[in-house]
Amino acid sequence: MEIHLVDEGSAERSRTRLEALAPEPLLTRDYETRPALVYERLRERHGPVAPVDLLGVPAWLVLGYRESLQVLQDDAGWPKGLENWRARSEGRVPADWPLGPSLEVNHVLIQGGPGHRTLRGAWDTALRPFQDPRNPQAKRLRAAVTGYADELISLLARGGGTGVADLSAQFSRPLPLMAASHLLGFPGSQGDDALMDMWRVLDAGPDAEPALARLLVTLSELAAAKIEKPGDDFPSHLLAAHPDLSVDALARELFMLLGMTSDHVGILISNTVVEVIAGESEGGVRTTLSAGMVRETMNRVVMRKPPLVNFVPRFAAADTSLGNYTIHAGDPVWVSAAAAHADPLFAGRLEPGSSISSRAHLSWGAGPRQCPARELASTIAAAGVSRVFERFGHLELALPVDQLPWRSSPFMRGLRSLPVRYELSGPPLPVAPAPMADTGRGSDAAVVPDQGAKRRSSLWRYLTGLIRSGS
Repeated sequence: MEIHLVDEGSAERSRTRLEALAPEPLLTRDYETRPALVYERLRERHGPVAPVDLLGVPAWLVLGYRESLQVLQDDAGWPKGLENWRARSEGRVPADWPLGPSLEVNHVLIQGGPGHRTLRGAWDTALRPFQDPRNPQAKRLRAAVTGYADELISLLARGGGTGVADLSAQFSRPLPLMAASHLLGFPGSQGDDALMDMWRVLDAGPDAEPALARLLVTLSELAAAKIEKPGDDFPSHLLAAHPDLSVDALARELFMLLGMTSDHVGILISNTVVEVIAGESEGGVRTTLSAGMVRETMNRVVMRKPPLVNFVPRFAAADTSLGNYTIHAGDPVWVSAAAAHADPLFAGRLEPGSSISSRAHLSWGAGPRQCPARELASTIAAAGVSRVFERFGHLELALPVDQLPWRSSPFMRGLRSLPVRYELSGPPLPVAPAPMADTGRGSDAAVVPDQGAKRRSSLWRYLTGLIRSGS
């Protein structure tokens, strides 16, 4: 790919302030359907860093792999925290900017300033029991995910041992939400309505705003309950590591875990399933999975199609040269993992068709702000993918790969639906209750969910309504 470098005629433009450059809109129909072409066009016109318009607000989009690492690894030079955004401080970001609400919830992925180090340390401590496979909490989590996966597949299979299903809506999206509910320590099926509201928020439809309000109320109630009576769950471990968290602050952190775990992991499961099904004609992909290479397959998937395409913004601490431009202090900078992976500097090093992928990808970030839950997300996704190919003897796409419908947002990119034709490898399994985290310290046994209440929940009713008769 030809890169247009800055010459003498464009040197002046490279020093021009962002707001004077009249950047082109990023979130267009082309970006929705063919983001790789948009990244390529921007790279050809501007080099590794390009000025873009994000729904009326100018920002820098980092397209180059080397430049992305430079930003991600230098937390002091490129800090997070909306207080560092010059245009926002000067009142030049519209109050009704569509991306505002998602950035205003000040949790660990957004927060800057001196308090972040303490909060991030608490996250690392609180997640450790669930991310270290030797710990009982991690073992219970994996067992729960396997149980939820079987429950969803058995529900789907009520349409018959063979049939057609939307594996995204009926499996990939609900599974990580159910796992997140386990981590948050929702008693019984009480978290199901919250899971449905999280879906509405992520889909950013007309009911997203009231859903967000309800969800934050629900999470605040859960936070207050965990402060009053801790359990063996993530919010309780986070409180133990950071006792000063208020109810509102804890609710914001739980929102982050629920949102990021559900959408990121759901997309990763769907994309991995597509990778395996589409690769079966080339031979060996399902065999590779059976040989315990699920993680490696997922690693290739996040490199080629990262669920998190653009990271939340950082801001230049001082005037800094990046790519072919001078980034002025307070300018917003969005690192694009998807564009960086397409950079010839990175993509050119990868061997086509190799069964071993590069681990230098940026899908989980890099540097001190790398995703704290990457092992947790990988564990949930790997358990879900493994169960799919254990339970289905035959699975094929109901549409050609290039006709699968995608949904894009400023942050995420995933499939709108994943239509498949399936055949179970055996009779449907009886649904056994998945193990749950203890709701109170000192409990000798996990709480068994009320299956009757589960069937009456909004999530269960929604999934039941998606069942299609087999053929």
